[in-house]
Amino acid sequence: MKHLAVFPGSFDPPTFGHLDVIARGRRLFDGVVVGVGRNPGKDELFTPEERVEMISTLVGDLVRDEPGAAPVEVKAFTGLTIEFAESVGATVLLRGVRNLSDLQNEVQQAVTNREVGGLETAFVVAGGSFAYTSSSLIRQITATKHELESLAPMVPPLVIERLKGKRAAGHPLLDRLREQLGPDE
Repeated sequence: MKHLAVFPGSFDPPTFGHLDVIARGRRLFDGVVVGVGRNPGKDELFTPEERVEMISTLVGDLVRDEPGAAPVEVKAFTGLTIEFAESVGATVLLRGVRNLSDLQNEVQQAVTNREVGGLETAFVVAGGSFAYTSSSLIRQITATKHELESLAPMVPPLVIERLKGKRAAGHPLLDRLREQLGPDE
């Protein structure tokens, strides 16, 4: 039986933690579809098209470095994750878990996805170096005066360059985050 996994997320921006989950999923399943979705509860820094392009480029590097592992597709989607998974023929959701809080939230989602959509969830635990990295944290740091090169352990150089562009353009989300973080930042 072939198992196609969907790794859904907003990936705003993509991190090394996301890439770790994708790389590990390639070794566990026959194929991985990275589903770039929109979280209606979050403001976006990058458009869906920008996120798909970044992840596609980064996944290309993963595939080149480990050609024998499963193929990966990157697709944008709107709506429910279970509907997207069904539309691509996925048999499982792939999720990364960084800590107990993540696990608690992910288990609740997994039970719902299984009950509503008959879709199982496979969890991979983040490596120690990724346990505290989140896209939200990356956006907050980008909103401050910190040098973006300090993000090198958390995000690939391509992402740092794109973050610099958003900062230079004065993205409204970064302005709001800067206000929320206070004048010292």
